[in-house]
Amino acid sequence: MPTILPSMSSLRAFEAAARHLSFTRAAIELNITQGAISQRIKTLEDLLGAQLFLRDGNAISLTETGQEYLEPARAAITEVLVATDRAVGRQRGDVLTIGCLGTFALKCLIPNLKDFRARHPQIALRLRTLIPHDPQPVQHFDIAIQYGLGDWPGLVSHRLGAEEIFPVCSPDLAARGTGLRSPADLAGVPIIRTASPLILRDDWPFWLEAAGVPGLAFTEEINCDLLYPSYQAAIEGLGVALGRTAVVAQDMKEGRLVEPFSIRLRSPVGYHVVTTPERVRLEKVSTFMGWLLGRFGGTPSGETAPGE
Repeated sequence: MPTILPSMSSLRAFEAAARHLSFTRAAIELNITQGAISQRIKTLEDLLGAQLFLRDGNAISLTETGQEYLEPARAAITEVLVATDRAVGRQRGDVLTIGCLGTFALKCLIPNLKDFRARHPQIALRLRTLIPHDPQPVQHFDIAIQYGLGDWPGLVSHRLGAEEIFPVCSPDLAARGTGLRSPADLAGVPIIRTASPLILRDDWPFWLEAAGVPGLAFTEEINCDLLYPSYQAAIEGLGVALGRTAVVAQDMKEGRLVEPFSIRLRSPVGYHVVTTPERVRLEKVSTFMGWLLGRFGGTPSGETAPGE
């Protein structure tokens, strides 16, 4: 039996109509007529032998089959679009695709990119947000900014400056009541922690040990799954978060965050710029890497052959 595959135009029409629950809005998004949307969806329904939408006057809703088909259809569209974008970008010497962790992108990279664009206007940029702890840090990018020890076998990596961890909070919280005079006072204020299914614990236990109060019990905790909301919660005065040198520097400089204690812990992990030995030879990659290291400081942290 021959393999039956739907056309990409039919899948995109279905996905857009399912997302908007409107053929009209789907047509506007895809810049085609409403009749074309209807025809493409009918073609898909005929191929599947099942109805994807229930029509009730001008309103539509997904059938059970439509609901089951939507997720894999959306995943297929996304994979093809990403692969196409990547393939086209690699053929162009003037497009640099950067994968970057979200917090570093928002707090460090994007605020500095105006300088890079001014110096190298011929290089077009594509920014993509990385998934934390991705085991293949540069699979889909020319260059990536990752967080770790720098032990990525077969890749070239440079650490972006020294990383220290230390508590930070809003100026108002630091001055509230009796204030934060010693690390033991952390027991009486809300503590913001970063934890997710991928991050079993944050660095608070290590800092508490360095501060001489190991095992200090927090009476109140606020948990966030990513660093950026943790820092924003600290800026809003909700509690004390554990800062990382690079990503809190600007907020401290501009007074949104303060450091209540003068106790910092040097971290073995940090932010690294990572690429492959082949791509590092590309002018656009070496140019960006040189600019990044000049902007944030850095040292070589790895250049290992596959399997080492």
